[in-house]
Parts: sequence; structure tokens; C-alpha cells
Amino acid sequence: MNDSFKKSGPGTGNQVGHLASKVIHDGRVVHLSLDRVRFPDGSEGELELIRHRGASAVVPFLSEPTAPDPELVLIHQYRYAAGGFVYEIPAGIPEDGESWESCALRELEEETGYRCEALKPLTRIFTTPGFTNEEIHIFLATGLREGSVRRDKDEFMEVVTLPFSSVLDMVRTGVIQDGKSLVGILLVDRLRRDGM
Repeated sequence: MNDSFKKSGPGTGNQVGHLASKVIHDGRVVHLSLDRVRFPDGSEGELELIRHRGASAVVPFLSEPTAPDPELVLIHQYRYAAGGFVYEIPAGIPEDGESWESCALRELEEETGYRCEALKPLTRIFTTPGFTNEEIHIFLATGLREGSVRRDKDEFMEVVTLPFSSVLDMVRTGVIQDGKSLVGILLVDRLRRDGM
């Protein structure tokens, strides 16, 4: 849990946040628990929480992102939960002890076959804070060069390179629906318009 979550409730003198947990499921990717929590008004209740290790995601440009219409690398990946193939920026969960930056570099190469010369942090998002602590750290990757693809056995994807204008059209028309990808792409679009 995030330490900043534990703050004093108004007039209670008690700590807001986690009191106790009952593990419901302890899986490879997610951990589901039923938590007893104290709310800001001092009352207590139970909430279901999905704990997740978090992830790193990369907005990778094959050409200079300040160019008039630079090329962006996406993946078109089969996602069982989404019911089919989804356009996304490369992303994945960190290995034990791995930094967010190292995870981003590894996932970029494993999924797209590209390495990058420069990796710049863009933002951190909470995917759905109503029921999970999953956070995704989003990076900008530039200076791409050839590396090696090393996908997991359950990853089925193709690498797609598109002009940034086409990617923005895919956002506008709802072709790109993945949340982390929308945040990364639209943030880079804003930065480009602001002169990066």
C-alpha cells in the first residue's frame, strides 16, 4: 500500500487506511484480498482490493518525436480480457528487484525487437484506483535501434509502425482503446504541441 494513503482522519486521531486483510486469491499476476479499512470519517468497512506489482509502458518513436509526422511503434496484441486483439504501446510487469526504467527497456526490446538510446519518464498512472493499486509508469523512448524479440509464451502480437497522425486518428475513432496507451499517446501529443 502507498504510505501516503495512511493519513489522520478529521477529528478521529486514528490512521486512515488498512487495518487487516484476508487473502482470497494469490496468483501469478494479481492478488485479491478482502481488506478491513478505516475511512477518513473514522468509520470502518470492508473493501475488495486487487494488488498488482505495477508495470512500465513505453511510447517508442522510430523517428525523432519533434519531426512533423514521426513514426511510432505499436503492438497489436491478443488480449483475452478484451475479447481479441488490441493496439497498445509496449508494456509489462517488472521482474523481482527491477526498476521501472529497466523494466521499460526490457519490455520494449522483448516485445518490439527495438532498443533505445534515450528513455524519458513521462508520467505515472493508477489504472483503476477504485479496486486495484496497479500503477503504470509511462516512458518516452527515442533513438530506436535493432535488438532481439523475446516474447513470453502467452504473448501473441505483431509490431506495427505508423505515422503519429495515423495513431492520433486511431485514438479519435476508438481503434485504440487501451488506457495506458491513450494516456501515453495523448501526453506525447500535448508535449509535441508545446514544443517538447
